[in-house]
Amino acid sequence: MSTQPARAPALRLAALLLGSGTLHFVRPQPFDRIVPRALPGDARAYTYASGAAELAVGTALVVPRTRRLGGALAAVLFVAVFPANIQMAVSWLRSDRLLPAAKAAAVARLPLQIPLVTEAVKVWRRSPRTQTRGRR
Repeated sequence: MSTQPARAPALRLAALLLGSGTLHFVRPQPFDRIVPRALPGDARAYTYASGAAELAVGTALVVPRTRRLGGALAAVLFVAVFPANIQMAVSWLRSDRLLPAAKAAAVARLPLQIPLVTEAVKVWRRSPRTQTRGRR
């Protein structure tokens, strides 16, 4: 199977993940605020860990040899960060400082996770399995 069917969506997802992962380190405060309070420990540790995961998965999607694994990991990552997206929507809905449009955007964002997961699964399915050297 050619890598071409998976290349464009993989690069789109990689751009999203590499950009977002970078923001976790450059401007961590907004990410700290959406870490679910039920998680033990410091929110900043979760921010940095999720940022590192996004950078690693984004890099895996760029490299053809690791693209299949990157697609699978991206799907898992998008599911794993969904509780933070829910936390953000709940926090924004409760805020007295945000406009109704911002609150609506936070809620409307939740179903957008579905196409991210499905696109990542497509990359995983359409990318060829890598062969180890010496094997056929």
